[in-house]
Amino acid sequence: MRWLGGVAIVVFYIYVFHVYVVSPLTLRWKGIYGEADYPTEYSIRGIDISHHQGTVDWEKLQTAKIGDEPVRFVFIKATEGKSLLDENFNSNFYNAREYGFIRGAYHYFKPKVPARQQAEYFLKQVHLEEGDLPPVLDIEETGGLSPQALRECALTWLNIVEKKCGVKPILYTYYKFRTQYLNTPEFEAYPYWLAHYYVKEVAYKGEWKFWQHTDCGKLPGIKGDVDLNVYNGSMYDLRQLMIGEE
Repeated sequence: MRWLGGVAIVVFYIYVFHVYVVSPLTLRWKGIYGEADYPTEYSIRGIDISHHQGTVDWEKLQTAKIGDEPVRFVFIKATEGKSLLDENFNSNFYNAREYGFIRGAYHYFKPKVPARQQAEYFLKQVHLEEGDLPPVLDIEETGGLSPQALRECALTWLNIVEKKCGVKPILYTYYKFRTQYLNTPEFEAYPYWLAHYYVKEVAYKGEWKFWQHTDCGKLPGIKGDVDLNVYNGSMYDLRQLMIGEE
């Protein structure tokens, strides 16, 4: 009986080790070596890019596929803080539309920089048009602010940009950050773009629109890694989200 009990304990620990250590690392290594698992239940796929992807070959990207699906949408980094414009933003933003992609622009938020100045700088640099996706607030760091202060800063940016653009901005952040810092009711009003890597399904229990499921994607036209995303809905739903659509 002691021997059987010992075997049962060993088997249990092997199972736990596999589920919580081996499996997540396996998904990550598969992504790093270009064998990323694509969430098969979503057919609308896209990417997000910045200067880190260098010069994009848009002709190649136009015919690229993620799994069996074409690239439908592209989120593009525009600004950061109150004075940084991504060096490739203007060319990426122009080419995304020219090559037939649904495009969006995002701002990387710096908590220690006044939120109003960040919102005004984003609006100065980015001119969204009918058919574009709503503006995106990318918030991933606290900057040492309290949760309450951080929420107030984020809402300041969101409110200013919403008033100017006439649509509710998309809120981007990773799963744990959302649940720890942006979990109050007022943030439920904004479409959520979730960053949650190397998992087979979304753990977040609330509503979400986009899921950035890996940072190790490989695509023709882009040198190195690129983030891959899915949209949670139909093409009709996605078009309803665009600026100027009803």
